[in-house]
Amino acid sequence: MAVLSREANFYTLAESKDKSVGSPVMKSVLFILLFAFSAASAAAQSGRVRVDPTPTPTPVRRTVYVPTELPRAKPSPTPTPAVSDKDSETIRVDSTLVPIPVFVTDRSGRSITNLKAADLDLQIDGKAAPIGELVRSSAQVSLAMIFDNSSSVTLAREFEKEAAIRFFRRVIRSGSDQAALFSLADITRLEQPLTGDIRNIMNAIQLFPPPKGATALLDGLIEVAQYMREAPGRRVIVLVSDGEDTYSDLKTTLEDSIRSLQLADVQVFVVNTKAFENFKRTGVRGGNANIRSLTAERRLAEITAQTGGEVFGPIDEREMDAAFARISADLADQFTIYFYPDQETETPGQMRTITVAVKGRPELNVRARQSYYVPKRTLSL
Repeated sequence: MAVLSREANFYTLAESKDKSVGSPVMKSVLFILLFAFSAASAAAQSGRVRVDPTPTPTPVRRTVYVPTELPRAKPSPTPTPAVSDKDSETIRVDSTLVPIPVFVTDRSGRSITNLKAADLDLQIDGKAAPIGELVRSSAQVSLAMIFDNSSSVTLAREFEKEAAIRFFRRVIRSGSDQAALFSLADITRLEQPLTGDIRNIMNAIQLFPPPKGATALLDGLIEVAQYMREAPGRRVIVLVSDGEDTYSDLKTTLEDSIRSLQLADVQVFVVNTKAFENFKRTGVRGGNANIRSLTAERRLAEITAQTGGEVFGPIDEREMDAAFARISADLADQFTIYFYPDQETETPGQMRTITVAVKGRPELNVRARQSYYVPKRTLSL
């Protein structure tokens, strides 16, 4: 009806125009326009030619959360608390201590465990130095075991895995200590991150990949040292390897590896598998020495001497078990001296020598870390 009404009005308008103009041509034009208008109106009403306009997209609002206060990272605990200051912009210097593991035995090899700080003589670069604190072995242990998994250690691998499982069961105390497992070949791979669950360590050892490839020993030690730098408690690395290095970066030196271990305050023990492998291969105890083996032995001896550990060279299964048992006993009976370097007079990055002896007891054998690098000052705002 609305359409007819519009048509009627339009026609009336046409007639009025015609009367005023009096032209037949104008009537024809108006009639054509009226017909076109009627057809368009009918089509729009039928819905067959309906085109919906494209909806205007609603802009998406992105909510950006702006915290009123930035989250603060938890500071690493230090034995000496930082100097507080009311002004938050004041620079504070945190004193960094140097842990020195010490293991004392008598002439029969029995460990001495009843010593006090006053019984020990600590010297840094040949000069007497005060002992900040002496801690017994009950302190927490964070231990990383590195299995040389190159093709040179294939024969002894299964027994080494069994011995390592027994070792972890003896050493890791539930609820206190934690351990990690690495494989070492042309690359170093973390097989099990630090955990206090001994079952995870057992599973990681059992699922150890088969030995293959070359050995990047020095590079691997640097990588594991970096991993251990933030570990709590006493930091220990047990390296199960023949000590040979056939794949490290040519720029990496023994000194670089020792420096990384020292800066991470890690004590290194080594189970040298070379003699064990030779015995498994030839049935002859001792095997034959060559230049590569001698170089490897000196390398392992230097690493352990500088960090306060020891090298064990088992030949058969019984001695392999005994080597892991000795490391376990060592960790249970050792002391740790904490020494505070004088950061006002020492140059950060410089190496210092360490000497430890028992006062008035020259017959006792003292094994301790032989050097450290002066730590950099810790600045915080």
